[in-house]
Amino acid sequence: MLEKIRSTIRKIPRGKVATYGQVAEAAGFPGCARQVVWALQDGERQALPWHRVLAAGGHIRLPGEAGLEQRMRLRGEGVAFKGARVDLAACQFDFKRKPRRA
Repeated sequence: MLEKIRSTIRKIPRGKVATYGQVAEAAGFPGCARQVVWALQDGERQALPWHRVLAAGGHIRLPGEAGLEQRMRLRGEGVAFKGARVDLAACQFDFKRKPRRA
């Protein structure tokens, strides 16, 4: 289960984000947002784009410096914010949509 979730997280491209619940559903485990958090526990070691996964509503829920780092990484990728939240209307990744080829 966790490896399938990690594989789903790796699909989120630069400049896009997804919520824990959206990742769980795309991985085939609807309602398992908490397991997405577990899969992200070793995010850096797993080479996951952990910073692209957010709480519902586009909130960054990581405390302290980890939350600041997530915000800075997202800003560096051009992710738009509306106040303290990510602008999901502009930046949410759609797992169902086929990527365009260049």
